Amino acid sequence: MNDKDIVQVDQHQLVAAWQQTLTNKLEPGNKATVLPDAANPQAFLIHIDSDGRTSYTFDFHCSYVDSREIDLQLIDVERDGVHIDERTQPVQEMAQDYMRHIHECAQHLHDLTHHGDTTVNGG
Repeated sequence: MNDKDIVQVDQHQLVAAWQQTLTNKLEPGNKATVLPDAANPQAFLIHIDSDGRTSYTFDFHCSYVDSREIDLQLIDVERDGVHIDERTQPVQEMAQDYMRHIHECAQHLHDLTHHGDTTVNGG
């Protein structure tokens, strides 16, 4: 990776753009919180509270491989505040859906991450 491929946006600005955009990409009632990764300025943490009576929460780690591509890892899933096995089919389906929304968000923010265009909005 050369310097041109590195995301050239301040981490706090990047996190704010992700927070706004991801909130708009999720289904109504789902809530996302995006936090900077203190160890990596090219990365952040995503916490999603699912809608409905299930009380699931999903934690992801997202880092930029380069200005166009993200590496997304599911870190943890909880239900009613208790860690659960994320390998079950219903949890995997929900996680895949959230991962799809996160990748859509990355595509939407391409102008910001690849070109440094700070006029990107959350729509």
